Amino acid sequence: MTKKKKNTAARHNREAKKAIVMNTGNKRSTPIIAVVAALAFAAAAGLALLLFPGIIGHGPSTTATDPSSAARAVQNDRIIHAASLFDDGKARHFRFDDPDSGASIAYFILRSTDGVIRAAFDACDVCWPEGKGYVQDGTAMVCRNCGRRFESTLINVVQGGCNPAPLTRSIDGDRVVIRLDDVKQGRRYFNFS
Repeated sequence: MTKKKKNTAARHNREAKKAIVMNTGNKRSTPIIAVVAALAFAAAAGLALLLFPGIIGHGPSTTATDPSSAARAVQNDRIIHAASLFDDGKARHFRFDDPDSGASIAYFILRSTDGVIRAAFDACDVCWPEGKGYVQDGTAMVCRNCGRRFESTLINVVQGGCNPAPLTRSIDGDRVVIRLDDVKQGRRYFNFS
């Protein structure tokens, strides 16, 4: 290689390295990074809405985290759920956005294996600061934080420790009725500030 060609090649190498360091070279990576960042943000926002459906809205409301749990209403300071919604024995999770405290109070309702409709806050006296709640596994509710299992027949019966915190409910014909004041008693489990 001649001296002139070596100098030209060296100059091109220096210019290429300078372009990389100064980020003046290939501009195509910026739009790709922007698109990836926008998609990641949209996915995170969508996930947040799925996990915390009560974060959007105004005034008192209840939000079902199970789409089939739409049969509910707030009437005369009571939350009404259709009792038939729980006939399959599956736990349904709900949220109540308390306008007084700003807390989004989570609870679940299920029909236990003995046929009783039971309700509890989606928290306990021990693990509530983790904000993980419970998931159903067969006939038991399982703490998502510590993994302890609680048979459905013990919900609203055993309390304290890591047991799901009981939520007072009543059955009025074909309706499960929960007083708003009783739901608001659970706000201490959902104050993460």
